[in-house]
Amino acid sequence: MELSRSPGKAPPVLIIFNPVAGGSRRRRFARALRCLRGAGARVEIAETRHAGHAAVLAAEAARRGERLIVAGGGDGTVAEVAGGMAGSGATLGLLPLGTANVLAHELGLPIGPEQAAGVLMTGREVVLRPGIARYPGGRQRLFVQMLGAGFDAAVVTHLNPAEKRRFGKGAYLAESLRQIGAYRFPTILAGLDDAPMQAVASVIVSKGRLYAGRFVALPGASPLHAGFSVLRFTRGGPLATMIAGSALPLGLLHRVPGAVLERAGRVHLASASPVPAQADGDAAGELPVVIEDAPEGLPFLVP
Repeated sequence: MELSRSPGKAPPVLIIFNPVAGGSRRRRFARALRCLRGAGARVEIAETRHAGHAAVLAAEAARRGERLIVAGGGDGTVAEVAGGMAGSGATLGLLPLGTANVLAHELGLPIGPEQAAGVLMTGREVVLRPGIARYPGGRQRLFVQMLGAGFDAAVVTHLNPAEKRRFGKGAYLAESLRQIGAYRFPTILAGLDDAPMQAVASVIVSKGRLYAGRFVALPGASPLHAGFSVLRFTRGGPLATMIAGSALPLGLLHRVPGAVLERAGRVHLASASPVPAQADGDAAGELPVVIEDAPEGLPFLVP
């Protein structure tokens, strides 16, 4: 693929990349690099060393005045980078190298490395409206796509990283089957805006309409809009979970018995029992949590 460029005006590109990624991802990353450098881009690579390091690298880059900071990875890497650079005015780019790449699918980004590199050189800016999860003690976490509590978070929390790198989506399926028997479905209390707390079994608080890849779970939602689409599941247990899992690829998750889809600007989740949370496909602690829009939007490159 040949990228359009103006001589002497190729933009500097900082890419934050996880070197522990599997071999196929490294090869895709190398293809994107060849494309960028062939177009004359000045590319700098910052490799992550541990969980949370992408956010640190992004924050340092923003303080240095970098104007284009690229996440080379999946949705979790995007969320870390976004959290580190939030409020800086820098633009976020994406080389989708993850398992699900939900945000890329959501906004129409190409998955092919050469095509994704092209977006970094010639794309246009939109403004993401990330969410922010606030925990007791002042801890907070930014997310760009969604936060889940309950069964899906249990799957993410117990997922073996080595299996994820080796088997991709198959690892999620295997862990889901294990959790159907292991997870106890403790009651979650969900409060939307000023409404009273209501008991649910699981909940998805989402910026976008897609879930677990290309599957439409929350129709009408967009990460470019303020507020959240909230999908509450009032029925728990193995049978209800298997029904939901079967409905997801059909685009019917929001229509299974016991599912309630609503909009909210603020969501409060709590439980008397330990309940895991996940944000953008990574473990995100336990409830309680309060979810709101982040104070500022985030410029993002799309085709």
